[in-house]
Amino acid sequence: MPTELNHLVDQLQRNVSRVVLGKDEVVRLCLVALLAGEHVLLEDVPGVGKTLVGKALAKSVQGDFCRIQFTPDLLPSDIVGSSVYHAKTGEFVYSCGPIFANIILADEINRTPPRTQSALLEAMSDMQVSVDGQTHPLPSPFMVIATQNPFEFEGTYPLPESQLDRFLLRISMGYPDRQSERQVLLTHRKGEPVDELQPALGCEQIRDLQTAVRGVAVEDSIYDYILDITHATRYCDELHVGASTRGAICLYRAAQALALMENRDYVIPDDVKRLSIPVLSHRVIPKGYLHGRQRDAVETLVRRLVDEVRVPE
Repeated sequence: MPTELNHLVDQLQRNVSRVVLGKDEVVRLCLVALLAGEHVLLEDVPGVGKTLVGKALAKSVQGDFCRIQFTPDLLPSDIVGSSVYHAKTGEFVYSCGPIFANIILADEINRTPPRTQSALLEAMSDMQVSVDGQTHPLPSPFMVIATQNPFEFEGTYPLPESQLDRFLLRISMGYPDRQSERQVLLTHRKGEPVDELQPALGCEQIRDLQTAVRGVAVEDSIYDYILDITHATRYCDELHVGASTRGAICLYRAAQALALMENRDYVIPDDVKRLSIPVLSHRVIPKGYLHGRQRDAVETLVRRLVDEVRVPE
């Protein structure tokens, strides 16, 4: 990979890590999603930094940023916009919603009903929205960073499987280690450090990196390795639904992005293995599924299946 591209990736990662302390792997996975041109779902209990990660990544990119707070009374039109009647002209004019930004922070996405959640489906899949029969393209780059609390928390709605499938990665934040948490306390003496964060890259540079990701080489053995893993989930007796073809594509694209971040122009099996859990675990449904209460068990099962698949030499 050209040195200048590697420098851009390092610059972006360092900028986000300045305020997201003790979460290097979370930051790295979020950047994988950004470089792959996809979206990320951050999940964990309140107060562990989900929103902070989204804000830090958005502020590190010199583009339009919008935070949408998902609440039970939020309507689809509050996200994608609506047509407004102008009395002077006698015509309906489309008024853009907050979805028309480069980076969207969908905060607490599972606190709004599925009807409103589904307003993001077309935007996340096709980078466009359709209102009153008219299609409106979204800006590039476009990324949704969604946060959600565990489903057993009060006032939450489980995301439909079709919605989950639009996220490249599902990442669990977890608690920081003691030293990092102490550093967080020290850096918050005078306010929120993320508010002082300056952009590290522009939209044009992000598009260049996304183009470079598509050029990362993937050997035939890696294709077979990805398919072996996804097929293992489909024929597992403990799973009711296995990974879809979109899941295989997402694993392939994420591995390309990770290889670029590792300063390589080719994918290795470790890239695929490392990303299998965050890419596939939210795309499978175990038998006896209980929403939100079997995440650890599902990830353990997917990890076991991946370990059982022969790694190409």
